[in-house]
Amino acid sequence: MRTKLQQVGLVLFGLIAGILVSLNLSAIANKDGPPPLPVEELRAFADVFNAIKAGYVEPVEDKKLITQAISGMVAGLDPHSSYLDADAFKDLQVGTQGEFGGLGIEVGMEDGFVKVISPIEDTPAYRAGIKTGDLIIKLDETSVKGLTLNEAVKRMRGKPKTKIILTIARKGETKPLVITITREVIKVQSVKSKMVEPGYAVVRVTQFQEQTGAALVKHLGDLYKKEPLKGLVLDLRNDPGGLLNSAIGVSAAFLKPDTLVVSTDGRVEEAKRKYVAAAEDYLRGTKDDYLKGLPEGARSVPLVVLVNGGSASASEIVAGALQDHKRAVIMGTRTFGKGSVQTVLPLTDNTALKLTTARYYTPSGRSIQAKGITPDIAVAESANGGPNPNRLREADLENHLTNDKDGPDTAAADKPAEKAAPAQKPKAGKPGKTKGKGTDEGEDDEEAHLPVELGSPKDYQLSQAMNLLKGLSIIQNK
Repeated sequence: MRTKLQQVGLVLFGLIAGILVSLNLSAIANKDGPPPLPVEELRAFADVFNAIKAGYVEPVEDKKLITQAISGMVAGLDPHSSYLDADAFKDLQVGTQGEFGGLGIEVGMEDGFVKVISPIEDTPAYRAGIKTGDLIIKLDETSVKGLTLNEAVKRMRGKPKTKIILTIARKGETKPLVITITREVIKVQSVKSKMVEPGYAVVRVTQFQEQTGAALVKHLGDLYKKEPLKGLVLDLRNDPGGLLNSAIGVSAAFLKPDTLVVSTDGRVEEAKRKYVAAAEDYLRGTKDDYLKGLPEGARSVPLVVLVNGGSASASEIVAGALQDHKRAVIMGTRTFGKGSVQTVLPLTDNTALKLTTARYYTPSGRSIQAKGITPDIAVAESANGGPNPNRLREADLENHLTNDKDGPDTAAADKPAEKAAPAQKPKAGKPGKTKGKGTDEGEDDEEAHLPVELGSPKDYQLSQAMNLLKGLSIIQNK
């Protein structure tokens, strides 16, 4: 029996070696020669495979072992690279269209647990009071420890109207929170708008999807039909990002044509790109150019962009471009700091590899990675001041990429926001937004962290943005 397993291991060793050799040979045209084959490491892999097949307490299918090995290999690179099996690949494709099943949270892994990066607005998780920084430790009766991120996400997804129990560890809580959430078909409306008062409007982008650029143009057109705008707020708070071409399209709506929006740099030639405010960079395929319908004045209206620690990836690309070109005033708190590019590489008809292939750079050459965008004007998330104590950033994630320009930023970047006003402990008995599921010292800031109503007068950062726009209008009219 053992001899047979050893033979299987040798065959597996030879197969892996052959694949690596073929990959090396395909790279000869671009390199002086292939790197040496990691023979000892491949032999160790085959030995472990043999040991599991021979001695594990229960039989394990070869396919499962190989798939888990691939998942572990990719997951160990950084928080955003992953192996996509058939279900995960399908979910990714459907998610970019703005409709998918599940709870509605952007998640990552930390210390073997699922950590909430940001709840998506108007979803079951959002309404249940799930917060940025929450650590999901159990899904129903299953411990998350030991699951891969894809496995955990699979368990959270499911048929609409079915329930799942999340056990959550939250900073400031003495014991885990148990929250029951009913799954829904998640339909994310990526753009919302509201005329806050005559001449002043807010447009919120909740996620960057295929149709986000076109939706933005439609909302701007509807606002301008009411009356010319004196000032506009672009709200990117808690926007976890999305598609690169969509971010370029949103940026192009406020910048002059052919203006540099973002550049990328990686090891392969295809990763070294500059993207500008032009149709060939923000459109896919042969679609009509939606920016042709952009109302006159959109590219010159006084603009404030609101950001916070939940603004990530595509949101940071837009904020960085508008900041570098001095097209907008960036207001709020430092952003998440996800400045890496993930490329989806199909492996078969229904599986793929989501691999980090490059870093993003703003038009001036700044790296966003593990640093984020620092606002021009730091404004705390509530009138009480103080940052969200549970706020998670890229630099907090295990195995995150470093900033190759000047190193990752530190928490000192948040100090201007903290100094805006001293943090205050909430009064006893003050109702929160978590429906009795627990409170912490950030509870009195909950409306700022998760603004439910667009254009609400209780939105402190929005009110500060409006004050700035009105001040600019007075100065311009003098």
